[in-house]
Amino acid sequence: MAYFHLQGYPGGPMKNETSTVTTKGQLVIPSKLRRKYGICKGTQVAFVEEKDRLIIQPLTRQFLDRLCGWLAGEPSPLEFLLEDRKKERKL
Repeated sequence: MAYFHLQGYPGGPMKNETSTVTTKGQLVIPSKLRRKYGICKGTQVAFVEEKDRLIIQPLTRQFLDRLCGWLAGEPSPLEFLLEDRKKERKL
């Protein structure tokens, strides 16, 4: 496994590890990173495209709890839809 530093990303240089995609499209996440981010057998991950990068985001309980806390102040999609329908009826 190779190690290298990337320059020019927000927050400065990052230490990175590389892995090779198999013929079946599988990718091994290094054990050090699996432990650090709580990734174990059965953990789902999201693949997020951001400009010219691909981000692998583990969907762990910790991440989902932080996400729910971040969204707590926002109306739910259902509340938004119901409010939108009320506005349509008034027209």
